[in-house]
Amino acid sequence: MAFKDIRKSRKWLSPEEIRIIVVLLIILSAALALNIYLARVLPAGEWLYLRWNGVRAFLFEQVEPYSTAIAQRVQQIVYERNAFPTEYRYVLNDPFYIVLLYTPLALFPNFQIARAIWMLVCEVALIFTVLFSFRLSEWEPPRWLYVSLFVFGLLSFFSLNALITSSPAIFLSLLYLGILLALRSYSDELAGALLLLAAYQWEVGGLFFIFILVFVFANRRWGVLSGFGMSLFVLLIVSFLVNPDWGLPYIRAVLSNFYQSANLNLGYILAGWFPDARFSIGRWISIFLIAIVFIESLAAVQGHFRRNVWVAALALAAMPLTGPAIFPSNHVVLLLPLVVILTLAWERWLRRRIFVIVLILLVAFFVPFGLYLQSVSKYAPLYTELLSVLPSVAAVIGLYWMRWWVIRSPRTWADQIGFHK
Repeated sequence: MAFKDIRKSRKWLSPEEIRIIVVLLIILSAALALNIYLARVLPAGEWLYLRWNGVRAFLFEQVEPYSTAIAQRVQQIVYERNAFPTEYRYVLNDPFYIVLLYTPLALFPNFQIARAIWMLVCEVALIFTVLFSFRLSEWEPPRWLYVSLFVFGLLSFFSLNALITSSPAIFLSLLYLGILLALRSYSDELAGALLLLAAYQWEVGGLFFIFILVFVFANRRWGVLSGFGMSLFVLLIVSFLVNPDWGLPYIRAVLSNFYQSANLNLGYILAGWFPDARFSIGRWISIFLIAIVFIESLAAVQGHFRRNVWVAALALAAMPLTGPAIFPSNHVVLLLPLVVILTLAWERWLRRRIFVIVLILLVAFFVPFGLYLQSVSKYAPLYTELLSVLPSVAAVIGLYWMRWWVIRSPRTWADQIGFHK
């Protein structure tokens, strides 16, 4: 097409498109204003403060972002004092090329403004997380349920907890879904690049990473490894040019976080529940779940991609139960397992599916809030421990409850009656 043909074909935005843009700008402006207010009145935001402070200390104070000084600043927000030896110390343990991604926010000297912008971007990420979960589950729910799940994705306990604490788990969840969508569309180099960005918070996505490796090697999708390797090469060069000495402090920070998570994992919780046990229950559960995810990953290689989505959901659901530190804010990644369970339940029960879906959503929404209120009002560690463990256990049970439907999609005699009516 000639240049003047292109120029002739250009059109101004229609009045309808202009109205949509104006409405979106108004909504985003109102959301940003609300987030600024919430950032000023609500405490917390510790996970973002850790990264924001680390980048600012490196840029403007020439202080190592992995140092104890940065950790102690975060401890003053969380504990209002320095952490005790048995408490989590909030030592930054992200690779330096991930830390550099927080530079635009670190340019804001006011942390509340940076936190408000972060919250706004996270809210948009939550909406896309639910949308991508629908696409991966191959589900077209009715409009009322569609809207209900978007509201759930924004207002559920673990979504709000992740927003208030400014956890990176929201973006990690979106990255995991982006990796799956890229693999489904055979955009392997893109999947590899996204995998690199998600390959650092192992307490959230360690089993997911194992699943992806099994998928790549079993299907010989070497483009994923090339995309991962090229991205890693570029980011390492950039990070070492900016800070040549970050390698050793980063390794020390990773080891420090590994050792201090001993009081925050499933094994420690189960040891308190069953003090007379003669063996480590948590360790055997960890070995069992890792083996299960590996076996399911191998079994899904030749299956429909939907089965691979089910295994990915299982990996995200089981990861907190395999031994790392458990933080409730990381449970926001359970949005994908929830949507997968709802999708299969919708297909499984044709006559009672609305009742089943509503029941699952009500339990998933109100039980975490109930456990949190009980933990606050009664100061009982049991409720806090249940809040940490039960979501993952329920997600794993729910996924296995619908496993047969993923593999063979059977119809019982009762389903056939309901289908033909």
